[in-house]
Amino acid sequence: MQKVVLANGLKIIREHKPGNIVVIEVLVNVGSNDETIAEQGISHFLEHLLFEGTTSRPTNLAISNEIESIGGDFNAYTTNERTCFYIKVLKKYYRKAVTILADILQNSLFNVEHIAREKKIILKEIDMINDEPRFYQWLFLQRNLFIKHPCRYPTYGNKEVIRAITREKIVDYFNKYYVPNNISISVVGDVSKWRKPIEERFKMKKGISPKKFKIIEQKSTKIALAKEKRKIANTYTVLGFKTIPRSHYDSCVFEIINGILGRGQSGRMFTEIRSKRGLAYDVGTQNIGEVSFGYFAVYASIDKKNIYLVRKLILKELQKLQTISEKDLQEAKDFVEGSYLLELEDAQKVADQLLFWEQVGDFKLMEDFLIKIRKVTCLDVQKAAQRYFKKYTMVVLEGK
Repeated sequence: MQKVVLANGLKIIREHKPGNIVVIEVLVNVGSNDETIAEQGISHFLEHLLFEGTTSRPTNLAISNEIESIGGDFNAYTTNERTCFYIKVLKKYYRKAVTILADILQNSLFNVEHIAREKKIILKEIDMINDEPRFYQWLFLQRNLFIKHPCRYPTYGNKEVIRAITREKIVDYFNKYYVPNNISISVVGDVSKWRKPIEERFKMKKGISPKKFKIIEQKSTKIALAKEKRKIANTYTVLGFKTIPRSHYDSCVFEIINGILGRGQSGRMFTEIRSKRGLAYDVGTQNIGEVSFGYFAVYASIDKKNIYLVRKLILKELQKLQTISEKDLQEAKDFVEGSYLLELEDAQKVADQLLFWEQVGDFKLMEDFLIKIRKVTCLDVQKAAQRYFKKYTMVVLEGK
């Protein structure tokens, strides 16, 4: 792995990966956490808009066809803390991929017609997410679990803000955050001359690094319950616990806990709730460790009458973490290592992880992740469970 910083502040992280594929991914250090109330959804809106047309590629079709006609793949996503764009192509088309990404990040039209159309698309996307309990349950959890932290607001934003958004506001936001010293690029593949094309194409002028405001989220002091009634057959329930950001050592401990409780069909939650009792179809755990926040959650889709029984079973399994064996611990470590390394067989996942760890603090932390996982002890698991699993927020999407 190698990192260089260009004169304008743009970071490039390169990882050599043998094969015929190259991925170039761009991370802009901005997400929904950086938005004011009057800007909610603008980061996600920009992600959509940048693929809609540039001065030299004036339509979405012109951009997408240039990538897809050579068998390439492209996509983008927005989270609470980052906006990412990537292109995956055969390595002989590396320069073309760099050119297209540089074009959309420097020469986008922000056409008023495109803006009007994207408003309709995003409003439909919001409706789709809110209509689907499997998606919406996580937004419902974050809104109720967090009190001060902006991660309590959905990345897609606010409908009224989206409807009222203007070209001027979009351009101002773009100019504030899309500056080279707020952007990192990863290149993963078997490409020797990887630096020069980026230097030639990404000629953005150095800007002022936007200030990041640190929000201190208060600890949970009580058990909370939030319900919404839905005209659906199943009831969706999630128990969430505030934890820590990814840079904290305990974040690795929670990966082990996730491996004990939530791995596939052999995790303890699946075994107790589905296999033994048939109380749920979809059941599992999730460990979220982001740059500025974290949470651990247990979820299950169940019959309404079993809400409190399932909660009791979940809490019982959490309590059992106090008596895990060395065998339990080793199996969880093997699970985390195996799933992580298998994921990194995909060049795009490597590109994404390099940028994520750089945002956390240093791209080299990607290599340290498994080293820290191997160091986790049974005592670490017991202490983390005692420290973080005392107070929870339970959200319920109550079906018929």
